[in-house]
Amino acid sequence: MVSFLVALILTPIIIKLLKRIKAAKQIRSEESAPIFYRLHKSKENTPTMGGIIIWTTIIGLALIIFLLSWLFGGFWTYLNFINRAETYLPLAAMFGAAILGLADDFLGVLRKGANGGGLRMYQKLIMYSVIAVLGALWFYFKLDWNVLYIPFLGNLYIGWWYIPIFTFIIVASAFSANETDGLDGLAGGVMLFAFMALTAVAFVLGRYDLAVFGGVTIGALLAFLWNNIYPARFFMGDTGSMSLGITMGVIAMLTNTAIFLPFFASILVLESLSVIIQVFSKKLRGKKVFLSAPIHHHFEALGWPETKVTMRFWIISVIFGLIGLVLFFVSQLF
Repeated sequence: MVSFLVALILTPIIIKLLKRIKAAKQIRSEESAPIFYRLHKSKENTPTMGGIIIWTTIIGLALIIFLLSWLFGGFWTYLNFINRAETYLPLAAMFGAAILGLADDFLGVLRKGANGGGLRMYQKLIMYSVIAVLGALWFYFKLDWNVLYIPFLGNLYIGWWYIPIFTFIIVASAFSANETDGLDGLAGGVMLFAFMALTAVAFVLGRYDLAVFGGVTIGALLAFLWNNIYPARFFMGDTGSMSLGITMGVIAMLTNTAIFLPFFASILVLESLSVIIQVFSKKLRGKKVFLSAPIHHHFEALGWPETKVTMRFWIISVIFGLIGLVLFFVSQLF
């Protein structure tokens, strides 16, 4: 609740700042993406980098409460959710990814980089991989994590394979979040449901500080969605999608529930698969499978209103998220 209120208060301040520095969304040219341009040309010049609202609220609250706890103790100690074992890594990952995403957003605003739209996808994948490998090495060597939980079977010892698997999960989460951020309220909504599921998992596992971190993220996402649903007052930008995607992957690894992530983040998986399929089809067959990728643009091109695509993807997220939670709860009995 506090996170939601703080993010709402921050929203007009940050929007005013984004407008002042002219941090406006730049739509890809008609030549490079004709269908996308036709569908979204009206959104050009809408403020971007709205994801700042999310991560500044989360990290700001964490630091303020930590300082109050250190200075005064007592009541503030109960609210402090900075915990070396549970929240150091997700907070660090969120901040690091947010700064890198912010840099990419600025390149887009300045019309620098690939087609004047910031970093190319392979450059983003390199950044995701660097963050992921650092996290993997920390988990493996510092925390001695070398097992992967398999539902209904238990923990499977995987040794050094933990490093590439961890790297894949984080890169896939970041890539998928980035590709999903394309319609008003879409990425914010599906990430909201994913963090709800992961927060429930953390609570059940007794990771209470991690659960509080998830709750703070949920509050900030709700406030963000208040102004991001159609017609959006601002867009999330890479500073939001990158930080949330990587943090989601880190929490999944901290709770050892990476196998459940395709359920908790079903739409993100669908979005990234559609892009991969489209790219390989164009390279190998010279033909497109979808009218436009990611898949939410395909449905737009079919004539679905943007709000219908978003709402239906939200519904799918809820259904698969609940299935994932049911499987998780049942697996705990074995």
